[in-house]
Amino acid sequence: MDDLGRWEPMSPDSVAKLFARMRGPWWIAGGYAIELYLGRTIRSHGDIDVLLLRRDQQQVHEVLAGWDIHVADPPGRLRPWRAGVWLPGRIHDIWCREHPEGPWRLQVMLDEADGEEWRSRRHPGIRRPISSIGHCTENGLPFLAPEIQLFYKAKGLRPKDATDFAAALPRLDSDTRRWLDQALALTAPDHPWRAELAG
Repeated sequence: MDDLGRWEPMSPDSVAKLFARMRGPWWIAGGYAIELYLGRTIRSHGDIDVLLLRRDQQQVHEVLAGWDIHVADPPGRLRPWRAGVWLPGRIHDIWCREHPEGPWRLQVMLDEADGEEWRSRRHPGIRRPISSIGHCTENGLPFLAPEIQLFYKAKGLRPKDATDFAAALPRLDSDTRRWLDQALALTAPDHPWRAELAG
């Protein structure tokens, strides 16, 4: 990520203060979501992710009024994103910093929804009620459910994703393991995590 500018990620608590103004649902995502689920730190973080529903995307400009906001056009080119410009389904990654000369502070990810149902951007058959895709810490900080976050992490098999999976696996109950296994069966049937989920 260094070629696109340096990162100094905000803390989850600082993100929560900003996103308290959101009218729609939001969740801390990425590696921090796994740590919030576990209640402990397991590794360092190069960035911080926030998941929103695509239909609420324009609220980013309200929550981060005055910030320098860019979208990542696949396969990795950043361009400025202005209020009122609608981001289509192929774009789901937004980089945010307080001003153009500053470090990147947070990354907003967009996911899909049909009514009150969340729909994974990875497979249209992977759906759940929006009310079930996140949890909250004791002080009310929302974070993405670990099985959904691990499903998204499974695609890359980066070392940090393997670390997050290994840390979370002992805490996952049978229903959560089953959901993750079924989601992987639809998108990556030969994924090595499936054997561990069954163990």
